[in-house]
Amino acid sequence: MSESFGKGCHLHLIDGSAFIFRAFHALPPLTRKSDGLPVGAVQGFCDMLRRYIGHDHGADAPTHIAVIFDKGSHTFRNDLYDQYKANREAMPEEMRPQIPLTRRATEAFNIACKEIEGFEADDIIGTLCAQAKEAGGRVTIVSSDKDLMQLVGDGVEMFDAMKNRRIDAEGVMEKFGVGPDRVVDVQALAGDSVDNVPGAPGIGVKTAALLLNEYGTLEELLDRAGEIKQKKRRETLLEYREQILLSKKLVQLDCDMTLPFSIEDLELRDPDPEALMAFLAEMEFRSLTRRIAEQLGIEPPTIPDKAPETADKAEGDMPEALPFVPEDYVCIRDLETLNTWIGKARERGWVAIDTETTGLNEMTAELVGVSLCIEPGEAAYLPLTHRAQGDGDLFGPGELLPDQVDKDAALDALRDLLQDPAVMKIGQNMKYDAKILARVGIVMAPIDDTMLMSYAMNGGEHGHGMDTLSERYLSHQPIPIKDVIGTGKSQITFDRVPIEDATKYAAEDADITLRLWQLFKPQLHRAHVTRVYETMERPLVPVLAAMEMNGIKVDRDTLSRMSAAFSQKMAALEDEIHTLAGESFNVGSPAQVGEILFDRMGMEGGKRGKNGKYSTPADVLEDLATIHDLPARILDWRGLSKLKSTYTDALQEHINPVTGRVHTSYSIAGANTGRLASTEPNLQNIPVRSEEGRRIREAFVPEDGNVLVSLDYSQIELRILAHVAGIETLKQAFRDGLDIHAMTASEMFNVPLEEMTPEIRRQAKAINFGVIYGISGFGLARNLRIPRADAQGFIDRYFERFPGIKAYMDATTDFAKKTGRVETLFGRVIHTPEINAKGPRAGFARRAAINAPIQGTAADIIRRAMVRMPDAIAEFGPKAQMLLQVHDELLFEVQADTADALIARAKEIMEGAADPVVKLDVPLVVEAGQGMNWAAAH
Repeated sequence: MSESFGKGCHLHLIDGSAFIFRAFHALPPLTRKSDGLPVGAVQGFCDMLRRYIGHDHGADAPTHIAVIFDKGSHTFRNDLYDQYKANREAMPEEMRPQIPLTRRATEAFNIACKEIEGFEADDIIGTLCAQAKEAGGRVTIVSSDKDLMQLVGDGVEMFDAMKNRRIDAEGVMEKFGVGPDRVVDVQALAGDSVDNVPGAPGIGVKTAALLLNEYGTLEELLDRAGEIKQKKRRETLLEYREQILLSKKLVQLDCDMTLPFSIEDLELRDPDPEALMAFLAEMEFRSLTRRIAEQLGIEPPTIPDKAPETADKAEGDMPEALPFVPEDYVCIRDLETLNTWIGKARERGWVAIDTETTGLNEMTAELVGVSLCIEPGEAAYLPLTHRAQGDGDLFGPGELLPDQVDKDAALDALRDLLQDPAVMKIGQNMKYDAKILARVGIVMAPIDDTMLMSYAMNGGEHGHGMDTLSERYLSHQPIPIKDVIGTGKSQITFDRVPIEDATKYAAEDADITLRLWQLFKPQLHRAHVTRVYETMERPLVPVLAAMEMNGIKVDRDTLSRMSAAFSQKMAALEDEIHTLAGESFNVGSPAQVGEILFDRMGMEGGKRGKNGKYSTPADVLEDLATIHDLPARILDWRGLSKLKSTYTDALQEHINPVTGRVHTSYSIAGANTGRLASTEPNLQNIPVRSEEGRRIREAFVPEDGNVLVSLDYSQIELRILAHVAGIETLKQAFRDGLDIHAMTASEMFNVPLEEMTPEIRRQAKAINFGVIYGISGFGLARNLRIPRADAQGFIDRYFERFPGIKAYMDATTDFAKKTGRVETLFGRVIHTPEINAKGPRAGFARRAAINAPIQGTAADIIRRAMVRMPDAIAEFGPKAQMLLQVHDELLFEVQADTADALIARAKEIMEGAADPVVKLDVPLVVEAGQGMNWAAAH
């Protein structure tokens, strides 16, 4: 039983974040031999704790002690000022996996470890100082952070452990020129570039102290600002009064928090030698383990000194093979058993989860059961709504099978676990599970996703579905879903699967997921993709889930009218086609089209397939369209037919009967470059070059009182190309806001800008965009409908005028051939397994390798913007929603009277999305529009 804290007690509060950063930057890199995990900062942190608690503090020895950490990046200060700490550089990739290990290290030393979501460590320290003083005790803050100096005095001092120096009120006066009670006022005036606290422009610490010592408090100074003789200072204080007062709110610590623990909980305890030695041995700190064992007077454990037997990722890092035994999986039939599993998950700190549903559409499928796994081989299935096969009729789903936990009661029990910030929820394609659970009122967080881990490490190498990953990395073939629900006419929904069979299948999914997580998680840093996963992949999951659930309203009547209009145009085109051909035939039959073009009309280029029939794909018809109108009209007919079948007809079927909106689904791990793919329905491929295609967007509308807002990156891939290829003329043109296509045409064809014709500009535009994708002379000739020799001449001239592009292409190809991969500016790895292939595949692989860093960087930028967007637009209320992502465009719905403000905020986020990781040599420019439908907004 701990004694109450009071007079004579001494609380030591260690600034954990400061300890970690000092350890990381002061020591050389160190990796754990067994798996290559970075542990240098952890070792330094442990050594600091060892030296601090082993130091003879004399009369200043602690009776209570705690290490205080920051938790999360968003605090109440971000709500006050969204740019707070916005300039801070991203955490070093090698440091990220070490953060949770320092928490474990603190606990291994048997020292209290405290953090609170939404508050900085400094606020917790400030509150504990206030409580300790009120109780009559003393406090030593182990830190040199200037932000904590406002707490010094009246029984509180600071101690810089690195310099072995105590900081009292005199030390604060030496630092700031004022006493501790004026530190906040000085910081409010001087600002802080590190934390992005604005302050008063042009006023530093010395000037701030001088002014405050003359005029009193900050508020008194601002009220008397008109008396200041120096004109610039006077005008600055008058003009920036509100900004200065905001800055004070940002730097002033919250010393009145409600803490979920008491000071008594922080009583000094001796380390548990067994627990401490176990942790140090796990980290493989041999010399440190020996030193601490000697301090404790015990024998140090033996730590094997060997590297892993399979350290080559290309060969597949195989964990110790634990057998999959479906018969051992548990079926949870009552709340008591469920609560036992929940308790195990809380104790372990993680749980793999998988949901089973009646279908694959997250907006309509019903939850059938939930599977859980906390250790390899230790998994369970919780059936909720299984029904007897053959039960039910047209008017109802039938009776539930017995011995299932009541669904509402089970979800109530799971809710706290799945929303507990201290328990990691692990899944495979967590976006699906997140949406299913959100529909029953559970907002699952935090999450890890094995599919996205694999995608971050192995993009371009293989698929990232569970079956693929299980077979490749666990040498295990999962139970096929067809063996559970059947196929064809005999197929059943999962709620009709017998519970015993469902348990084996569902629990195995969770078991596989946990094993993949344990394998992949420590590999992220070795593949140098921790930043990619932590800043772009994982945080995108809840963003996309919310977008998909928002959906977008589509006007069914508009679509119906368009379908009718397309039918009429197609009929008119058919008449024209038959007239040009001289006979009637089925325009929708590729074989009949081939016979007309190649047999009856004698056009060249016809090729028969294995079935003996002509093939007439679009590229063949495009070539023929340069010499005859018939292929061109057939292309027009096909375009309308596709628009009608794919959009104006099909979109009506996708309107959700409950929400009245269309809910697309985004694939995060589809394209190798990081581009998102929209499916069911695909809303990213609606044509925008044709008038008919653009009109389809008129059917996408806002709710009453709202407008749609579109923000689109302008020529983002060309800007990235200018940056990575170092083309100064292009970079300067972008900086000057010139028409880049006209400028390129002027450079290539020696035509002054004032004499530029639309045709010359169109050719330059085709080359600009074509070069990014490695277009050939043949491809450019087809696009511009010009002779191939002329097209190749354009490309050759382009490379002559912009040699940096050719140099970039050659360097990228060489790098890909040597390493088997390329990378984006943000570190996304895109593997290029076909780069050394021979024959036709070689050209495609080369073009893909050249384009991937550019398109991938553009995809990374918009991902970073999307991750930041929800917090940024939250101030505009619940009606402000991000609805769609279409490559370089984001579409929003917002109340009409706040559209302009949302545009300004979203544009700021998008144009600054590369910062602070990448500093582009050219500005990112976003074009915005708003309207009563998507077409009007774009």
